[in-house]
Amino acid sequence: MTKFEIFNTQPKAFRLSDFDFELPEERIAQYPSDQRGEDRLMVVDRKKGTFSHHMFKDVVNFLKPSDCLVYNNTKVFPARLFASKDKTDSEVEVFLLRSLEDQIWEVLVKPARKVRIGNKLRFTDKIYADVIDNTISGGRVIRHNCSKATFMKYVMASGKSPLPPYIKRESEDMDKVRYQTVFAKELGAVAAPTAGLHFTQDLMEKIEKKGIKADAITLHIGLGTFRPVQVEDLRRHQMDSEFFKIPKKTAGDINATKQSGGRIVAVGTSTVRALESSLISGKDVNPKNTWTDKFIYPPYDFQVVDALVTNFHQPKSTLIMMICALGGHDLIMEAYAEAVKEKYNFFSYGDAMMII
Repeated sequence: MTKFEIFNTQPKAFRLSDFDFELPEERIAQYPSDQRGEDRLMVVDRKKGTFSHHMFKDVVNFLKPSDCLVYNNTKVFPARLFASKDKTDSEVEVFLLRSLEDQIWEVLVKPARKVRIGNKLRFTDKIYADVIDNTISGGRVIRHNCSKATFMKYVMASGKSPLPPYIKRESEDMDKVRYQTVFAKELGAVAAPTAGLHFTQDLMEKIEKKGIKADAITLHIGLGTFRPVQVEDLRRHQMDSEFFKIPKKTAGDINATKQSGGRIVAVGTSTVRALESSLISGKDVNPKNTWTDKFIYPPYDFQVVDALVTNFHQPKSTLIMMICALGGHDLIMEAYAEAVKEKYNFFSYGDAMMII
């Protein structure tokens, strides 16, 4: 083998521009389907190199009794609040990102240029917060004046659903239900695990009746999921850290499935991040309660996940990079071109893809 041939056996070094594609504005779903689960499903078969068109309810036909379906049970909280700034009474949007301590939150504020350290943001006559610090990413740190329980009660009653930036409308009452999965349980996300939005209770019952294990993990999705990659060299991109938890039962079911030759079918990219971040040694999934900043892009050797249910993602996003790592760059980009041609709906409220 020549030096030239040896060189050509090395994996391709993918760059940001390799994950770009043209997406007409009208393909970005602004609303969910009339009924949960009544969406389209494209199935990408890696072995055959093909893709086929179905309805999402047909996903059960592509699952096997030996599979273990793993979903994210994080629950979105209404993170968008509005406050008046002291002295000027001007309105400020306060987007809660994460709780740092009992009374301290990392937030984004809009307009950011008018909110400085020392300002007081008043939510009600009795509830206010002091701006105590800036963050590296351009956010603020606030300390509210009441207990965490009191503050969260106010947030749940008065906050608005944190719709993604590509949904160009104000949140509506129905978003509090539809921008939430049927298995949402653990409060803490500011963005929904959107692949899970397609599942209904009836579908989950059909899956379980087929003998398929269904287990939960928790990964609280942050705004970093929408943050654009700004470097052409992907090795220089730093992912935001997100908290995740893998229960003992879930880890046990996954390991037993792997040992018996079954597939681990992940629902959503957030589930993939959690599972692929859970290995300590060997290939066993371990119960975890920690943070991950794992960035998955091709080439990547998946240790846990064998198949994936996901949505259609933004060009040049970390999410499409993960999809290409699992499905193969050329096949996935061809499938995306087909999805545009066949008028699939994209992003959070859009249609779904299954990679098998």
